[in-house]
Formats: sequence, C-alpha cells, structure tokens
Amino acid sequence: MPPTLASLVQHSALNLTVRAGEDRLRTPVLWVHASELADPVPYMEGGELLLITATGLDAEDPEAMRRYVRRLVDAGVAGLGFALGVNYEDIPEALVTAAREAGLPLLGVPRRTPFLAISKAVSAAIAADQYRAVTAGFEAQRELTRAALTEGPEALLARLAGYVDGWVALYDASGAVVAAAPEWAARRASRLSADVERLRERPAPASAVLGGAPGAGADDRVELQSLGTGRRVRGALAVGTEAALGTAERYAVHSAVALLTLTTERSRGLRAAEQRLGSAVLRMLLSGESDHARAVAGELYGRLLDAPFRLLIAESAENADDDPLPTVAETLEAAAAREREAVLAVPDGEGRLTVLAVDGGAVVTAAEEYAARKAEAAGVVIGLSAPTGPIAASGAYKQAEQALSVARRRGRALVEHEELATGSILPLLADDAVRAFADGMLRALHDHDTKGRGDLVASLRAWLSRHGQWDAAAADLGVHRHTLRYRMRRVEEILGRSLDDPDVRMELWLALKTTTQPGAEEQRK
Repeated sequence: MPPTLASLVQHSALNLTVRAGEDRLRTPVLWVHASELADPVPYMEGGELLLITATGLDAEDPEAMRRYVRRLVDAGVAGLGFALGVNYEDIPEALVTAAREAGLPLLGVPRRTPFLAISKAVSAAIAADQYRAVTAGFEAQRELTRAALTEGPEALLARLAGYVDGWVALYDASGAVVAAAPEWAARRASRLSADVERLRERPAPASAVLGGAPGAGADDRVELQSLGTGRRVRGALAVGTEAALGTAERYAVHSAVALLTLTTERSRGLRAAEQRLGSAVLRMLLSGESDHARAVAGELYGRLLDAPFRLLIAESAENADDDPLPTVAETLEAAAAREREAVLAVPDGEGRLTVLAVDGGAVVTAAEEYAARKAEAAGVVIGLSAPTGPIAASGAYKQAEQALSVARRRGRALVEHEELATGSILPLLADDAVRAFADGMLRALHDHDTKGRGDLVASLRAWLSRHGQWDAAAADLGVHRHTLRYRMRRVEEILGRSLDDPDVRMELWLALKTTTQPGAEEQRK
C-alpha cells in the first residue's frame, strides 16, 4: 500500500498534528508538492499532499479560504499541510473552518520539520511499497510458474484468483470458457462472450477493461487480456475484481498471461511439423496403408485410429471474404483439447480442411455447433462422413466429399453422409440442372395437354406408377384400357422414345416426380 496521511501523522520524526479531516486520514498520498500560489490546481494531478506557508494567501478571510479549499478538494488533493511559526504562529481559524466544512484533511507542520523531510518520508514509503510490490510480483510469478508446470492451467487460475482477491477465467481460441476460478465464476465469465469476441478480432496482444460489464456484477471491474504472440488471438484471460489492480496484482496477471500464452501458443515450427505428420498419416489412410499409418501416427494420433472416427471436409465458400478455415481448425482443436481428445486437422492450402475426429466426440459436436452458429455467415460448407475405421478411410473420404457437394448445392452449412443414405433420393436431385432436364423432357406432353387434346401427363404418371399394368392404371384414370393404350402410343410418338426401354421409363418417372412432387419447392431450397 502507498503511504497515507495516517502513516505520516504516525511518523515519529515529522511530528505532524491533525486539525481537520480526521476521518479521512486513510487517504493515500501519491506525492508531496509545495506551492505558494493562490491557485496551484493547474500544476497538480490529484493525490498530492500540498504544503504551504500561506505567503500568498489571505488565510484569515473566510470566503477566500472556502474558495481555495473547494478548488483543492475538486482537484483531488489528498491533504493540506500548513507550516506553523512561519507566516502564522497557528493555522488561521478561517482555513481550519473551511477545511472542516469541505472534509479536507488539514495537518499542522511544526517549524522544526522542513517540508523536505516530509517529501523524503513520502518518497521512501513509495519506494518501499514499490519494492514490496515487485518482490510480491516475483513471488507470485514463481508460484504461478510452478503451478503451470506441475498442475496445469486450472491450478494457475486458482492461485491467480487468490492473488487478485477476485475471479479469473480462461477462454480458448473459439471464445468458449475453458476453466474458471472459483468454480462459480464460469457462469459469470460465459456472459462476457461478446466482449471476448470483440477482443479476438483485434491483433494480439490486446486488452480491454469492462467496468460494470453486463453479467459481470455491478461492482466488478473486469480486465480482458488476449493470449498469443502473433496476429491471431489464441485465447483470452478475464480477471474480475472489485477495484483496480495494484502493482503486485498486475505483476501476477502479466505473469499469468505470459505463462498461459506459452501453453496455448506453440511454435510455428512445431505446428508445421505436426501438420506434416498428420498429412502423411492421412495420405497413408486414404491409400489403404492403415498399418503404416498407425505406425507413423504414434502417440500423437494413434488413439484416434483405435476407435471409430469421422472424416470431415470443410471448404471455403465462394462468397467468403477471408479464409475462415484457420478459425474452423482452431475451434475444433480447442474442443479436442478441452476433452483431451485426439484430432487430426490437415489444411491442403487450396481452400479445404480435412479432419479426422472421434465418432461421437467433442470435435464432431463442435463442428455441428459451429455450422449452426457461424458457418453460413463465415462462408464455410462442411461434409461429414459416416463412422468408419482405418481400413475404410478412403470410402469415408468419398462420403465426406459427397456430403460436401450436397451441402454446397443446397446452400447448407453442414451435411452428414448418413442423411444421403436414408429417405428418398429425390431431394438430392432438386437442383436447377435436374429441373431443367425434367421440364425439357415433359414440355411437349404439357403443350399437347394444354391444347385440349388429351391428358397424356396424368396418363403417363398413372401407367408408370402401376408398373405398366394396363387394367390397374386405366381403373385409376377411369378410362378403358384401349384408351390408355392409345395415349401411351401418343406419348411415344411425341417424345420419340420407346416406353419399353427401362431407362426411358426411369427418366420419365424421375422427371414427373421432380416437377410435381408435393413440397418440391421447399425441398429445392
């Protein structure tokens, strides 16, 4: 703590006496300033103990003293020291009354105590306080380093919360809360996600102070510090306290930021090496060399190949302003790190990211949540394979590509291959090219019917739905079977194609379903 008026009054060598403001002696003294100006305020910053002899003041004029004292109080002066036995034997009553009315601490300085002695005492106390803060900061740094190395980030956060007498929270690259101390702070920290998101948009290092932030408590002062050494923010640290951090607490926070940055920011060389290894493992899997892939994967990716996994392909959309794939990779890797789950993410440098993730694990869930929240707006489309194993990795890659193609065509953020393997094939055909083919194939029949020459389209649909059974189809239409036979001959004549050909019947049936199926417009969207 910096020196206070109380500590100066208690200083045995100064012999100061209190004449007003007895209830405000705990006010910190940031510096000592001596001035005989009638208005010294323009030359002060606040927090000073002002020392005067009243050479330039009419200290016996009550109104003049009220104005003088009010100016000092408004400027944030900590207290006023009056030299006794210099120009006045005692402090004039007008000044004492003005100080009492304004609540300004007023100290009497005996003649044998030079102003310089007070300045030296304050300077020495400030230096001692700074030394204590630095020493405490170094001790905190050692404790935080020991906790980070031996127990992990959670222990570091717990110790930091104790040092700052508040709460702290760690966010990953996606802005999600990884850990908090005390535990109750996790909910409070989660409400700052919008502020963390804004911080992540700024190049690291970056910081922000949130006074009375929404969800942070009306009395909390929250500091956000980014984690990372490059332009990309790798995470953030939130520190919530009732008051501004002191010197020692700030040392502790800066040490925690440095340590957490080291744990979250891997060197570019190491990251590049891991990506090369992951790329090699992926190539071996896709080429059918699962045994070799397992041997190369080792401890880094080996656990991933021991359980069913999913293959995910993410691609930048054509309308993407910036490359969103690094953010996608960070989000998925952060989800894996939180659950201590293995993940293999390989960017190909051509607008694609391939990911191997545990089936039913945190990474797959994070991909689905990311797609639901951001993928469309961020210009990303994602295809996800069915669960598979190392031997069938090549087939899973094709599944992910097929799902990615459907997602791109439908304007979806994410499509799972299992969606394509169930239900009807018709929704997969609902794009502009298929509709154009269907419309062109059936146009001549529609033109024939609009001229009132018969109902060939309805007859064709009934005949195909009954698999060419004349009596059943004619009954559905309410006509004689000879009438239906005549209509089918007209269909063949108009189209120039034989209905005996199974390919022709298949194409006509799909054309009819594509153009007339219920809810076709919604499915096309």
